[in-house]
Amino acid sequence: MNAKSILHTAVISVALLASAGMAANTVWNIDADHSNVGFKVKHMMISNVNGNFAKFTGTIEADEADLTKSKVNVSIDVASVRTGVDKRDEHLRSPDFFDVAKFPTMTFVSKTVKVLAKDKLQVTGDLTLHGVTKSVILDVDGPTAAYKDPYGNIRRGITATTKINRKDYGLVYNAVLETGGVMIAEEVAIILELEVLKK
Repeated sequence: MNAKSILHTAVISVALLASAGMAANTVWNIDADHSNVGFKVKHMMISNVNGNFAKFTGTIEADEADLTKSKVNVSIDVASVRTGVDKRDEHLRSPDFFDVAKFPTMTFVSKTVKVLAKDKLQVTGDLTLHGVTKSVILDVDGPTAAYKDPYGNIRRGITATTKINRKDYGLVYNAVLETGGVMIAEEVAIILELEVLKK
């Protein structure tokens, strides 16, 4: 084989390797119609108030050959908060809490992905809320196997959970109860139930 043939073969090999690497990366868009970005927080030390955000977008760039190289990016419209009580939702949008006029968006951008076991991941990333960015760890179940829906779309499911201290993000509003304790707990549980579509 002459030098020209060797060079030609090398170029083809590099192209094939690059193509294979690109094929391993799959982009999945969050299907907001079949997903839920939820939270719960203890009220008056006795029960949980549950809520969610109605508007959000996000993508997962999955490296199918090595999930640790995958990336997650999610954006949430904070003004879309819903707890089932209009008056409470308006209060949450106010400067006492989210102050959506100043801080309309909450974001999560992954930094690392760790595989713990089959269908068990740990995703560390930056959560930006109320103008503050802190590192959080998501415990992830999934992704599930891929399934084709009746319209030909390829779907997978993911569940992720974490807990944050709202005071870390400047959400400090509270009231002291006459019987002791406080009206709203500092710890907030975040629960993500996501269905994603292959792009």
